[in-house]
Amino acid sequence: MDRLHYAGHSILTGSAIARAILDCAQALAEADTSATIDVPILNEDGSLGRSEILIGPASQLISDSEHSEFEELVDEEFVARLRDQAARVRAHGAEAVVADVPDTTAAETHDYDY
Repeated sequence: MDRLHYAGHSILTGSAIARAILDCAQALAEADTSATIDVPILNEDGSLGRSEILIGPASQLISDSEHSEFEELVDEEFVARLRDQAARVRAHGAEAVVADVPDTTAAETHDYDY
């Protein structure tokens, strides 16, 4: 497990998830843009939760490995989406982030979390 420190707070999440967040934040910073992501976390009681964080050029993230009595949090789909987003941003810059903004004029709405 990793504890991700951000803006005076911290969240407990899976190690692969934390690494993917840092990778995506680095890509966004290199492109001088940002994105909000909905992160799977473990609450203090071990229940699953979500935290929404803004990552980009001004992000100061620290990830520390941490022993936990709870099972490692794994979300392979989330990690794959973040890795894909980081690759798209590295290849296409800020336009890759703009392309993921949902079309709010459509009749059907979607969640576009990374």
